Amino acid sequence: MKWRSLEESTLAPDSRTLREQLAERKALIEKLVPAETQTIHKQVVEDLQRSGIVERTLKSGAKAPAFDLSDQNGKRVTSTELLSRGRLILCFIRGRWDPFCCGQLEAMRDYLPRFEQARATVAFISPQSVKHSFFMHDQHKPRFPLLSDAGNQVARQFGLVYRVPNSPPTDQQEIYRRVFINLPSTNGDPSWELPIPATYILDRDHTILYVSANPDYTERPEPEEILAALQ
Repeated sequence: MKWRSLEESTLAPDSRTLREQLAERKALIEKLVPAETQTIHKQVVEDLQRSGIVERTLKSGAKAPAFDLSDQNGKRVTSTELLSRGRLILCFIRGRWDPFCCGQLEAMRDYLPRFEQARATVAFISPQSVKHSFFMHDQHKPRFPLLSDAGNQVARQFGLVYRVPNSPPTDQQEIYRRVFINLPSTNGDPSWELPIPATYILDRDHTILYVSANPDYTERPEPEEILAALQ
């Protein structure tokens, strides 16, 4: 259940772009994961892209819903509190079991000083339990909160939620079970629902200034792109 980064022995910033880092993880997966499993994952992504889920997500100019969630230590954190410090970079991820979510977390962690210089804060939201958010925070050591969105209630308001398919030819639930990704246990609910990865920038009045939402979980926006949107 724990993704170990390729250089876990050090927290030194990786000088490569996030795209380069994720490409390395893709290459490792292509080498180690059976081809038929990779085919199913790719088919699920394509089905989500055709479903129109991206078109249904909240867009720039809309008002984001306010939220009140628990962080990795069980402390309640509100969007109003976070936005009182400046604009908010809000990243929706699937969980600590996803190597691409971990890669994004590390990249955003390393960019945090530059985001703070631009008077912005960062928070990550996932459906995983507080316990798993604690484990993720302890491993990757970001200086921003990892918020637990039980039942994907907040992600649903952003239009990001889908159910992991469990019918042939794309029985992705069975694939996850085989590699010990037990979402009902990790997330604390039996729905097998996840958010598509998405990154938002919220203005202090909850207005959405920037959005990047993509059913392809192997792709994430570059921190430099997010910084440019802030400036």
